[in-house]
Amino acid sequence: MIFGVEAPAFAVAFGISLFAGLSTGLGGLIVALKRHPGERFLAAALGFSAGVMIYISLMELLPSGLDELAGAGLGGSEVWGTVAFFAGIALIAVIDRVVPEDINPHEIAAESGSPASIARMRKVGLMTALAIAIHNFPEGFATFFVALADPQVAVPIAVAIAIHNIPEGVAVAVPIREATGSKSKAAWWATISGLAEPLGALVGFALLQPFIGPVALGVAFAAIAGIMVFVSVDKLLPTAIQTGRHHAAVYGLVGGMAIMALSLLLLQ
Repeated sequence: MIFGVEAPAFAVAFGISLFAGLSTGLGGLIVALKRHPGERFLAAALGFSAGVMIYISLMELLPSGLDELAGAGLGGSEVWGTVAFFAGIALIAVIDRVVPEDINPHEIAAESGSPASIARMRKVGLMTALAIAIHNFPEGFATFFVALADPQVAVPIAVAIAIHNIPEGVAVAVPIREATGSKSKAAWWATISGLAEPLGALVGFALLQPFIGPVALGVAFAAIAGIMVFVSVDKLLPTAIQTGRHHAAVYGLVGGMAIMALSLLLLQ
């Protein structure tokens, strides 16, 4: 028995969650295997990353949060969900502003490859990794509980989650590789952000099961959506446009949204 659950059932549920999370590392590997990301690829990839994060935030996380709050019978659920969304934006904006300027330049550097540009790109990658890790944490918690209830239902869900986790890995790896020049660091950080999914499964099951409810989940989903939207519009898109490949960034943005739309349809 593990945490009151039969060991085989626990192992299957955790394995499904781990599979979904590790697929983020596959996105990092795709970036790492590309020989030299030129400006066009960089702009398209960063735009793609923004599209992934904006779409999943506005079309999955925020609606899920509102549904959870409404299902809990909370009066004014849409108001509270909206407040939580903007609270998430405010939180990440404050964090962004209090980081020392030398490692978090708020103005876009004019010269690609300059120290300020490299510092900005590193910050973009780390903030994207943080946002995606925060998003993956409750996702892993949810996947784990579905798998405990019915593994046959959880497997196709995990496959679909794995598909849409791949572009999330790309979102993390592109700016990290550009900032450090290291393929291994790019793939490693992408993998770390994905490991938040099985970690969320374990922590959620061990600690949160007795306490978590629809209201807490609803607020968390809405706030995470706000965090991801802020990172996209304040970090990813400006950095993509900085390359000078405006159209590539826009096409990447639309492509990221399209891929996420397809992966979410597979979840239905």
